[in-house]
Amino acid sequence: MAGLINIGLSGILGHQAALNTTGNNISNANTDGYSRQRVDFESSPGMRTGAGTIGTGVNISNIERITNEFVTQQVRTDTSLSSEQEVLNTELSRLDNLLGGESTGLNSALNNFFSSLQSAAEDPSALPQRKLVLSEANELASRFQSLQTELRQQRDSVTGQMANAAKDVNSLIASVADLNTKISETPGLAQGEMPNNLLDQRDEKLRELSELVKINVSQADGQQVNVSLTGGQALVVGGRAASLDTVESQSDPNQLDFQLRTGNRVARVTEQIVGGTMGGLRTFQEQALEPAFDELGRVAIAVSEQVNHQHAIGMDLEGDLGGNLFTDINSDAVRLSRVTADSGNAPPQDATIGVEITDSNQLDGRSYQLRFGGNNGNNYELIDRTSGEVVSQGSLPSPLPAEIAQDGFNVQIEEGTFQQGDRFLIQPTKNAAANIGVEIEREQDLALASPIKAEADSGNAGNGVINQGTMLNVDNPLTNQRLDSFSQQGELNPPLMIRFSDTENYEILDASDPNNPQSFVPPQTGSFEPGRPNEIFTEDPTDPNYRGFQFAINGNPEANDTFLISYNGDGTSDNRNAQLLGGLGTKDTMNNGNQNFSEAYGGLVETVGVQTRQSDLDLEAGKALLEQSTNQEQSISGVNLDEEAGRLIQYQNAYSANARVMSVAQELFNTLLGTFQ
Repeated sequence: MAGLINIGLSGILGHQAALNTTGNNISNANTDGYSRQRVDFESSPGMRTGAGTIGTGVNISNIERITNEFVTQQVRTDTSLSSEQEVLNTELSRLDNLLGGESTGLNSALNNFFSSLQSAAEDPSALPQRKLVLSEANELASRFQSLQTELRQQRDSVTGQMANAAKDVNSLIASVADLNTKISETPGLAQGEMPNNLLDQRDEKLRELSELVKINVSQADGQQVNVSLTGGQALVVGGRAASLDTVESQSDPNQLDFQLRTGNRVARVTEQIVGGTMGGLRTFQEQALEPAFDELGRVAIAVSEQVNHQHAIGMDLEGDLGGNLFTDINSDAVRLSRVTADSGNAPPQDATIGVEITDSNQLDGRSYQLRFGGNNGNNYELIDRTSGEVVSQGSLPSPLPAEIAQDGFNVQIEEGTFQQGDRFLIQPTKNAAANIGVEIEREQDLALASPIKAEADSGNAGNGVINQGTMLNVDNPLTNQRLDSFSQQGELNPPLMIRFSDTENYEILDASDPNNPQSFVPPQTGSFEPGRPNEIFTEDPTDPNYRGFQFAINGNPEANDTFLISYNGDGTSDNRNAQLLGGLGTKDTMNNGNQNFSEAYGGLVETVGVQTRQSDLDLEAGKALLEQSTNQEQSISGVNLDEEAGRLIQYQNAYSANARVMSVAQELFNTLLGTFQ
């Protein structure tokens, strides 16, 4: 009878454990990270008799946690991808709305500014029209600055999110290391008794960690796991956790570097921060935000340079040359601000390096690294940061200065001591939108007229006609020095006369005294082809006769016909320069003459828009993959309430049946005892 009682008792105890396990599954049906558990039964060792082996009941071999490591790892991978795409899409959408918004973008301000110049050309002496030009110029500069400020705020937000995420990473990897220790110290582990709840907690921490950064997880002794970044740098080894720190980048103080501290060892792991929230933020910063800074600055430089050049060769209401309308793009402070020395450079760190913009039409929106090497540090390489391509290399002369010429800009190495390994960040356009401002305060100082004029002598016998000329420059573009022609304020130095000796030849004379013009020494003469436009002055600044302007004569001049070129001192109603300034709005002055300002800015908006739309698709794909892998995991590890309810009935019936076995055993025992009474 005792054997039958023990058999029933083992069944009761076993199915009581099964009922408890099933009840626990039901209770944790909505607990994040919980994996359903299952009681595994096995027969107790049988008792051998002469008639064979008789069963002795049931034992619980294990309370098993139902998981699939491959599926769990896939969930982590898809979680990293989905989190990366989600934060990337959020930041791209914010940037897209900023750049493309009607009230926040640049296009309306550009259009309004150049429209105001076109309006001023209709009545160049009217002060209200001039005041509108200044107002729209200030609005354009303010819009550039506002966009730069918004981009900076978004950059600060991104770096702040990365710093906070790094703190969360440290908290999670410390938890994983602690759980590793607790799991390995669990009693009964050697006998296969798994601490299921601790294993669930660790897997949930690993899933949360994968939301922040992509990780690799590998099994270790004692049911522990090791966790590493994709490049192999260990975050968790057994019960030891590393520490992920964010520090200011040595090469660019506006960006963060990531360092992994393990004991006394510190390793830079920035390039291994991929996937998850942190990887998405890094991708956004490198592929969208920083290029947006560069492109916006490139447009600001182009607007400033082109408008300043055209305005400088004009004449204001008081008869003076125009000067800069917007801030000088090559002031000493601005030139030097385009270069950032690496904080890890060797002493004495006394280099003075600047970047001069030479032609905004050829300028691209890229950043570079200037790296020094060789035994004495005098060898240099200029490297495109995007492609890694060496675009220029050479050796510094002794003594300095030196200049590294590139398309659209020059790197000017003025002085300093350079050591092997010294690095400098070259950003020709990065902060230009913040530097733009309006230099003119008075309406009278707007240079809407041309400073030169030409007229044919009323007594000319031929039908030759001279145009009103084209201003090229008031400074020599080779030396940046004021040309002699414009060295005296309000005058052309000297006034010029073009006198034809015959129908095919002419001489240029000094007309300081129009009644007694003088030949230059040596004489300046030219040949003329009748019946078509003939350019009179050279546009080549290397020519010693370059004067900064050019005229054309058409028709058929006769011998002794003269044309006088002088300063336009009384040209307050002249609108020639206003028309040229207004025309810059639609003139292709960027990307090697292929785009105007609005089109170049539109290219930036379009690029960000395409990235955003692609991100929308990637986000949907990432969510779909995560949903698929999560559903697969839930089908294995998740609690199915219908299934558990069925098991409750199954185990309850088994429990009752085993209780009945014990009851029968008791009745038999009582019957047996009754036979001896």
